[in-house]
Amino acid sequence: MPDWLIKNAELVNEGRRFHTDLRIRGQRIDQIGADLNARDGEQVFDASGLWLLPGMIDDHVHFREPGYTAKADIASESRAAVAGGVTSFIDMPNTKPSTLTRELLEDKYAIASRTSLANYAFYFGASNSNLDAIRALDPRRVPGVKVFLCESTGNLCVSDPSALEGVFRDSPVTVVVHAEDSRIIHANLDRAKAEYGDAIPMRLHPEIRSREACFESTKWAVETARRHGTRLHVLHVSTADELAMFEPGPISGKKITSETCVHFLRFSDADYATLGGRIKCNPAIKAASDREALTRALADTRIDILATDHAPHLASEKANPYTSCPSGIPLVQFALQSALEGVFREDFSLERLVEAYAHAPATLFAIEDRGYLREGCFADLALVDPGKPQTVRSDQVLSKCGWSPFEGDTFRASIAATFVNGNLAAREGEVLDTPPGMRLQFDR
Repeated sequence: MPDWLIKNAELVNEGRRFHTDLRIRGQRIDQIGADLNARDGEQVFDASGLWLLPGMIDDHVHFREPGYTAKADIASESRAAVAGGVTSFIDMPNTKPSTLTRELLEDKYAIASRTSLANYAFYFGASNSNLDAIRALDPRRVPGVKVFLCESTGNLCVSDPSALEGVFRDSPVTVVVHAEDSRIIHANLDRAKAEYGDAIPMRLHPEIRSREACFESTKWAVETARRHGTRLHVLHVSTADELAMFEPGPISGKKITSETCVHFLRFSDADYATLGGRIKCNPAIKAASDREALTRALADTRIDILATDHAPHLASEKANPYTSCPSGIPLVQFALQSALEGVFREDFSLERLVEAYAHAPATLFAIEDRGYLREGCFADLALVDPGKPQTVRSDQVLSKCGWSPFEGDTFRASIAATFVNGNLAAREGEVLDTPPGMRLQFDR
């Protein structure tokens, strides 16, 4: 693949914005500076009028492989990711089989090494019976251990109190949690069934997967982490109520961190009337007041990371009645554009957004040489055109499920190009023929 010289870009990195050029040599950023001249054999990319950003590191995706490949697979979803400026992802363990052994973890890495266009890593799953395997994890090879505090696909709800305590006490890597209280959810669901039978309205989803269920579970996780000194990351925070449990400040100084997702900043419970099951997810999208509080918390660093929780299902499945409609939304392709709407609204700065989706996950997981635009780092880049709107159409959707909750929405910016490991991987929505991405390494 050719070396590249990106000219005339507005580079955004580590709290700074400035006009500059950037040279890529091989897989890495070779030089950043003004008025660089092209060398023999270099391709020149004129980035006049474009923002040059670190590629998004999405620390929370469900690419469904192995086991659910009718909905999605690593090849299809990594293509969607790259088209949207996402250059690295960390995938969840609730596949089939669940990723509960080192052998099953390496099987997923083997698939990705052949088929993923983006860089990749995979969480190890916690169960009631695999604490010894968790203790044996290599921190340089595994980003974290995923703990479901409520039911999920497969054998992944850690319900045994002693097993939970063991994971929080002994994990050699970051513990990441899905925090919802199953007892509260089941009681709410039973009440809804008693009133509505099989015709539960979709608008009741945030009452069934309630703010109380989120708050109580997150409270337990935070208190348990403090008791054991655990490195804890709370995923997909969805309520204003939970925010008091987290502190603002640089992520590098925290042992307990939090994430929210693009759909919680975009939608509210009012959208169930038009989108119905298409925005059914766990935890549920809640009130507009929660959306506003989460947006403020992302801006002031109380929430550290912005991710997607990309989780595709077929459109036919999402059209089912409430109790048989699966939870999860395909988001990765248009996530960065959706998040940029917050910049245009002045909810938060572009510099803060870059920190939340690239610098912060790189720091939290100690991802080696990624997440920053620095000389010597891998050239994982997103070039954004802030003056070229895009209206999302179904024929543009690259996720295997074939639909997006953003269809018909117009974003004020578009993704002009994505570079992965120095290769031009996508340009204006077209994914190009490039080598597979690389396995993420962790410098710890």
